[in-house]
Amino acid sequence: MTRILTRTDLLSLLDPLACIQALREGFSASAANAVPGQRVRTDLPFPGTATALLPGLLPGINAYSVKANAKFPAASPALRGVICLHSGTDGELLALLDSATITAWRTGLAAGLATHLIARPTGNAPHTVGVIGAGAQAELTIRGLGELRTWDRLVVHDTDPQRAAAFADQHGGTTVSTSAQVAAEASIVVLATWSRRPLLHLKELRPGQHLTSLGSDEPGKQELSPDVLASTRLIVDDVSLVAAHGALANAGLPASTAAASLSEIIRGDALPRTHASEITAYAPVGLPWQDLVLAWLAYQQAETQKIGVTLDLLS
Repeated sequence: MTRILTRTDLLSLLDPLACIQALREGFSASAANAVPGQRVRTDLPFPGTATALLPGLLPGINAYSVKANAKFPAASPALRGVICLHSGTDGELLALLDSATITAWRTGLAAGLATHLIARPTGNAPHTVGVIGAGAQAELTIRGLGELRTWDRLVVHDTDPQRAAAFADQHGGTTVSTSAQVAAEASIVVLATWSRRPLLHLKELRPGQHLTSLGSDEPGKQELSPDVLASTRLIVDDVSLVAAHGALANAGLPASTAAASLSEIIRGDALPRTHASEITAYAPVGLPWQDLVLAWLAYQQAETQKIGVTLDLLS
């Protein structure tokens, strides 16, 4: 039987702290993956793109995932698709899960974890977090980061002032009118946009600042200028994928620009920063095993709690 898990089902099953812990363990274990994940993207004769991530594999989980997404920036939601969770024993289709929810949670919570690990500890000093792009991924990043650290103030900018205001109201923040103003006020800046031009340049940054850029996950998208990426201590989720499809590819920079991967930071094989005044950045592209981790977590909970509809696709 195949279990169908909708957005409502997933929101009732997923717990942020449990997801963050599973993602942290996944980053630590992912180096042992015998089969590298692949990311396939194609343009369409419509105003959108198609993306597939496969296979989602992680040592210790006897299953794999395949994700197929449609990305239509003008639509709401902009991302729609499905994650197929297959048994590693016989290929049985265990579950079909809403990919928009899983993608937002795994991207945002992994970004919250990375931001916490790389950004400077706050101590007792006043601390401001900034958001550029007030969508679902920023929402989950702030939610995940809030599970790991506190801050004194939140500033928000979005090209849609109403969306920025709603985000600020929800999280107890205030709005500002430009991306540069966010960078001027915040020690941590989260960017989660569809931008195809750099939103921040090196001259707008300050010593010790941290940037998390989630919007440069496919060709043509840029949030940080090449001088930012080349001059900061850049941490990524997968060096080869970011150099082929992500922030480095879009800026025309080599893979050697990346200082380390998040897996190396978590395993203690690399430092998140080398000195307190260093500017750091995290620019992931998104990995197939991250889909597996949250899909497997949700599936196990759904099996226990009997949540979701089941059907026999072979009947």
